[in-house]
Amino acid sequence: MDDRPGVPSTSRSARIALPDVVRSPWWELGRRLLAALAILVGTVLLVYFDRKGYRDGNDPPYFRVGLIDSIYYTTVTLSTTGYGDIAPVTPQARLVNAFVITPARIAFLVLLIGTTLEVLASQGREMFRVARWRRKVEEHVVVVGYGTKGRSAVETLVNNGHDRESIIVVDPSALAKEEAHRDGLAVITGDATRREVLRSARVQLATHVIITTDSDASNVLSALTVRQLNPDVWIVAAVREQENVPLMRQSGANSVITSSDAVGRLLGLSSMSPMLGSVMEDLLTYGEGLEVAERDLLVSEVGKPPQSLPDQVIAVVRDEQVYRYFDPVVTLLARGDRLIVVRPAKELPWAPRPGTHGEEKASDQD
Repeated sequence: MDDRPGVPSTSRSARIALPDVVRSPWWELGRRLLAALAILVGTVLLVYFDRKGYRDGNDPPYFRVGLIDSIYYTTVTLSTTGYGDIAPVTPQARLVNAFVITPARIAFLVLLIGTTLEVLASQGREMFRVARWRRKVEEHVVVVGYGTKGRSAVETLVNNGHDRESIIVVDPSALAKEEAHRDGLAVITGDATRREVLRSARVQLATHVIITTDSDASNVLSALTVRQLNPDVWIVAAVREQENVPLMRQSGANSVITSSDAVGRLLGLSSMSPMLGSVMEDLLTYGEGLEVAERDLLVSEVGKPPQSLPDQVIAVVRDEQVYRYFDPVVTLLARGDRLIVVRPAKELPWAPRPGTHGEEKASDQD
């Protein structure tokens, strides 16, 4: 899945691809076979051009070695069979055999035997990597679609402490696979609306699924399939049109982001109030200025109103419900609450981050 135009959005099967695989072993095999063929042809020509320096024991003395004899001599020599019926007799031919044909023989054998062993070892190594990866993958994040939105989502996860090994991309595009591998991510090549593809991504063991394709229909089908495979996973999905938000929620998405409306609102705010638009862009940009974050409530903050805390509290999460800071339900903070705050993206001496200096958290108390 991809949110770029012109990229195919369907695939019939899933294929696991882990990063850092430089070339296909079959490509290496073909390349080395061509090199072995080049050695064979070069040696044949070398023997043929110096044919006066060879004697065929089956023919009258000093009978010239022909092209077929050169091919025969080269094959039995490079393969180390060495019947001895054709042999170099002049000093020049013997020197060529000692310093040219013998190294060519060694290179020829290394190419053939080494390539076979490498292909087998490479396939076995890849199978071992995939098997080990399958055993380790659980409580991970699945990102459906690695276009602009998918890459931004992954970057945000990584910047907030998620290990790249705990993120799996599902996308049928070869370009997306290449980009995800370059970013150090495992890729399932396939259509995320199909059960076998999502099972390959171990979605039944995932904690979060982010759906970011450019097709609302595909997003709805993906959300339905994910929810059937994992009733407890948290699904975040993007839709292009606001009218599809209710349908996406009915399909099982816990959170729905309307990409076109969000961009349109940001553009409208920026045109009416450039400063407000700059602040909104700052909130959406990671690592500088302001950021929106969720944190635990501290023991010292229990019983206080949200407005009295050092962080700028904008919402309180209580019993899996989100309340705005001015809602009467959260006039006083209680154990188990979590806070949605606006704070500096980087901790400053005059703006310390509560909950990051060993303070006792209210969620840790009985």
